[in-house]
Amino acid sequence: MEAANETILVADDDPYIGKILTDRLESLGHKVLLAVSGKGALELIERHDPQVALLDVAMPDITGMDVLKEIRRRGRDFPVVMITAYGSIDLAVEAMREGAYDFIAKPFKPDHVALVVSKAIAQQRLRRKVEALTDESDKRHQLLIGKSAKMTHAVEAARRAATAKATILLLGESGTGKELFARAIHNWSERKDGPFVAINCVGLSRDLLEGELFGHEKGAFTGAHQMKKGKMELAHGGTVFLDEAGDVSTDVQAKLLRFLQEREFEWVGGTKTIHVDVRIVAATNRDLAANVRDGRFREDLYHRLNVIPIMLPPLRERKEDIPELCHFFLKRFSLEAKKNFSGIADDAMKKLTAYHWPGNVRELANVMEHAVVLSQGAMISSADLPPTARGDAAGAPPDSASYRDAVDNYRRALIQNALVESRGNRVVAAKTLGLHEKSLIRLIRALRMR
Repeated sequence: MEAANETILVADDDPYIGKILTDRLESLGHKVLLAVSGKGALELIERHDPQVALLDVAMPDITGMDVLKEIRRRGRDFPVVMITAYGSIDLAVEAMREGAYDFIAKPFKPDHVALVVSKAIAQQRLRRKVEALTDESDKRHQLLIGKSAKMTHAVEAARRAATAKATILLLGESGTGKELFARAIHNWSERKDGPFVAINCVGLSRDLLEGELFGHEKGAFTGAHQMKKGKMELAHGGTVFLDEAGDVSTDVQAKLLRFLQEREFEWVGGTKTIHVDVRIVAATNRDLAANVRDGRFREDLYHRLNVIPIMLPPLRERKEDIPELCHFFLKRFSLEAKKNFSGIADDAMKKLTAYHWPGNVRELANVMEHAVVLSQGAMISSADLPPTARGDAAGAPPDSASYRDAVDNYRRALIQNALVESRGNRVVAAKTLGLHEKSLIRLIRALRMR
């Protein structure tokens, strides 16, 4: 049975019924509010906001049915269970039409009532989770809203592109929100009810990436211990997000090109041709045109991906959006940390706006989480910010640090952001920075980074 600790309203003018229900529900750990009239029930609802209500239909002053109607009129949407000694199909149907969760006829067994209440609580909790996820999804899309002309242009372009079927290429630095844009494009499209599947093309060998994209037969390559469907197949009817598509090896590029042309493929080690209907949104922080000129990226694949290019601006080029983003992250991380803040102090906001943000919005999120977790005041102050964002390290004014120190601190910030983005994977971080892994390790040691 579902965990208890919910507040339940019981409204019945029969003291015996009220006691039976109270005893049974309290034995399950619930808090019970007991009313003997409809008026009393409405007063308790206003004062205590119960999670479930059990209403007797035949109460002397205001009937249970009228109480139910008033609950719904006031905009309360918690489950209401109707109880009556006059159990009839017509009354049950009327109660359901008015928004009742269920209907119980007297005489009843207390265990049956407890089961109905438990199911009502479980349904209510599930709905809360769905609403929370939907709300979080809507809030995430707030990150796409900004006052800056460049961000407004990017969002408008993404909205227009979402209605088409053409492949979209999201361009921009790491941390600018390319996956967030891809998810928004999916949600704005006619495919929104289909799956959204993200594939990170960095750090995977040819076999692993090809198997991840298109699936593989058992034993097709080392490590393929069982057959597995690819992400393209799993995304049928939806959207595939190819993150860091510029890092796809030349061998896989050929197969990806064929897929973009025909929307068909074979499993690695297989012979059966599989057709799927997916929309492709690709992203890269690399200059693909330059890679084409250097021979590192196929020109035909580049043109297939670059049908609708959308450039996402770095945060330093839309600083007017920083205050709104800061308050968004403050609210999010405050809820997670169960802390309350009245806002962000002016000195902190000046520092945040002045900082150059090499890691873009992702770095801003990290800075605000750092501040929320460590702050002990009523407001976020500059002292709560990490040194880089305060200007004590990277971004410090020329007269407060030597040129060499400023450069070293800037390099540390770039490496730190790359490592955060890659979740500590040095191979992936090195590729993001355009370095060999050994070069990155030497830099980390030279800069005395942990």
